[in-house]
Amino acid sequence: MPLADLSAMDIMWIALSAFLVLVGLGLALVLFNLSGTVRRLTSFIQGLEREVLPVINKAGGTVDRVNAQLDKVDLVTDSAVDAADSVDTAVRAVSLAITRPVQKLSGLFEGVSHGIAAFRVSRDPRQAREAARTAAARREQEIADELAHGAEGQ
Repeated sequence: MPLADLSAMDIMWIALSAFLVLVGLGLALVLFNLSGTVRRLTSFIQGLEREVLPVINKAGGTVDRVNAQLDKVDLVTDSAVDAADSVDTAVRAVSLAITRPVQKLSGLFEGVSHGIAAFRVSRDPRQAREAARTAAARREQEIADELAHGAEGQ
């Protein structure tokens, strides 16, 4: 077929065919380059798996050991709190056992002192006894107030 016999439509088909061949070759080149990139990416991901997975496993083991130690610390702190509560209870019991007799003895000595002084002044046993009772009660109340005030301060 001579070139002179070609119609415009034939020329368009030839141009389209040449364009599609060039597009196909371009796509083949791009896909070839992309396959190399995908190959390198695959290699990188495999290397990353080899390097990162052992680190993740070690970190998981470390976290497990830390959790076990934290459980032990929790038991220790619970025991310390229980011991502190027991000591507090014991101190309160001893304090209560000592406080009341000391309070009474202090009141007795204060009462006796005031009673003797009142008896010397008035020579009346009833007035001396009343002054002794009042002084003893006042002294016991003073000690109770001091102890209550001291407990509030803590």
